[in-house]
Amino acid sequence: MRSDDRLTIGELAQRSGVAASAIRHYEAIGLMASTRSEGNQRLYPRGTLRRVAFIRAAQAVGLSLDDIRAALDTLPGSRTPTAADWHRLALGWKPMLDARIRALVDLRDRLDSCIGCGCLSLKACALYNPDDRAARLGSGPRYLLGDKPTKA
Repeated sequence: MRSDDRLTIGELAQRSGVAASAIRHYEAIGLMASTRSEGNQRLYPRGTLRRVAFIRAAQAVGLSLDDIRAALDTLPGSRTPTAADWHRLALGWKPMLDARIRALVDLRDRLDSCIGCGCLSLKACALYNPDDRAARLGSGPRYLLGDKPTKA
């Protein structure tokens, strides 16, 4: 690492486990910023490692780069974010993440039963979706999307 505690793009890529091309993309769309050396090499503050880790974690739970940018835009640009800044940002996502966890648990628990998709291939479909009544509710797996089986 450089003596001034900034990382080159190669060092940032190696330490974060993210390809240099992804780091350049993140910078191009405003998720992070660099300065340039006299030789025009990108240099990143060491705190950028936390941003990259945050971006990777957010992507892993399915957040879009637009969602991530909006969250990162709430962090101070003129100083290194504090633990309180990161905590506030994480709290803002907690309800959305909790909803996604509930949806994944529901998906896991209901995927082997009638999901209202219209295939009518399971014996349970004759009880929960006779004559494909779920189709009246819209397209897709209606019961996985939150609709309830309707009565005849």
